[in-house]
Amino acid sequence: MIIIKYIFWILWKSWFYILNFILLIVLLPFLLLLTAYKQWYNAFYWVARHLWATPVLYGMGFFPNIKYGHKVQHIGSTMLVANHYSMTDIMLMFYCSKQPFVFVGKAELAKLPIFGYFYKKVAILVDRRSPQSRKEVYIQALQRINDGQSICIFPEGGVPKDETIVLDNFKDGAFRIAIECQIPIIPMVFHDTKKRFPFRFFAGSIGRMRVDILPAIATQGKTFDDKDTLREEVRSLILQKLTAVASVPHIYQ
Repeated sequence: MIIIKYIFWILWKSWFYILNFILLIVLLPFLLLLTAYKQWYNAFYWVARHLWATPVLYGMGFFPNIKYGHKVQHIGSTMLVANHYSMTDIMLMFYCSKQPFVFVGKAELAKLPIFGYFYKKVAILVDRRSPQSRKEVYIQALQRINDGQSICIFPEGGVPKDETIVLDNFKDGAFRIAIECQIPIIPMVFHDTKKRFPFRFFAGSIGRMRVDILPAIATQGKTFDDKDTLREEVRSLILQKLTAVASVPHIYQ
């Protein structure tokens, strides 16, 4: 039985990279065209959401199950934040948000072949060692917000190496930007990506990917003095939901 599992993981995990490569080759002309100008980003986002993220999720046997904690309505640009467990968190975030958003992420990812080229074209890059780079993030984020787009950050700053960590400590970036730009924060809870597709090669399974989209948290009138309180409030909401759903696994059935 264990041998069958290992064979499955080898074939299935390999399929993830093959599927991404096939989609990249097929979509390459559109991606090159739509990343040529920033004003075409919304069209790029549509392609990324519908023709890349969604096919990858379903092609891997993942079935998103989204639960909204509020009425679905357009409230303008927002700061999207979520817990981070897996490479599939990126695809799942695209799937969950109809409104175009821009990722804020590590500058070093731009060095990756092929992916890095498009990453630096469509994301806001930050070098955490550089104060000037962090300052530039606010300027770029404000420009994107003025274009009607949202911002997305995984506030843990990366995937914890220790899989027993339910939710790592949050960094300040998302909350600084949300306060600086006076946009609401939308906490999102990804319940299953660690179980479905962890970074360990010999692990994972097909199945549901449950998501809770929590009510927006306003930042209007808040200042940087409120940053720490806001950060811990959002982290607490996400952690409470993760813990509650983990203790009642049938909650979405």
